[in-house]
Amino acid sequence: MHRWFGVAGERGFWHRLGASDLAGEIGRESGLAGRYASALFELAEDAKQLDAAANELRDLKHVIADSDDLIRLIVSPVFGRDAQGKAMSAILDKAGVSDLTRRFVLVVTHNRRLFALPQMIDAYLAELARRRGEVTARVTAARDLSKTQQSALTDTLKKVVGSKVQVELDVDPGLLGGLVVRVGSRMIDSSIRTKLQKLQFAMKGVG
Repeated sequence: MHRWFGVAGERGFWHRLGASDLAGEIGRESGLAGRYASALFELAEDAKQLDAAANELRDLKHVIADSDDLIRLIVSPVFGRDAQGKAMSAILDKAGVSDLTRRFVLVVTHNRRLFALPQMIDAYLAELARRRGEVTARVTAARDLSKTQQSALTDTLKKVVGSKVQVELDVDPGLLGGLVVRVGSRMIDSSIRTKLQKLQFAMKGVG
């Protein structure tokens, strides 16, 4: 178990997150996200907090996605490290996340990599699913799904895919109804908008 408090613990944590050697990763978001996610996974595994970190990261991703102001804070270069750090500290305090998740997010913020945090979260969740022999299904729905609906969807996807499935849910009111499901490179789309677009395309030139 790592020492989480004191100078030695801080140095070890920062080193594991690659705070000193990521300059060459700028502009390669997927590689950057993967490195941070791998470091967090190792730390969470050592601390036996894999699931706790996953749940907190999912909640944090939803908080970010639901706030235009927060999205701007994360992606805009106008906001400095201090402003981002104060805002993220407040959000983490309100969410009551574990020390591990808090340290991770604040290290990301300090290193000016906050713009890639959603991708880091996705990479962590994907690695957790991979190690457990699960397939990650990214589901976009027109509205929030209840726990019962999510459970039914998971069971259905499990039958379709033929393996255990971890569902990552996003909401897009623009779908007008239905679901868009991506499992790896495979797209399963039942949204009304897509059907309307196909109908409009088929009707072009008619009449």
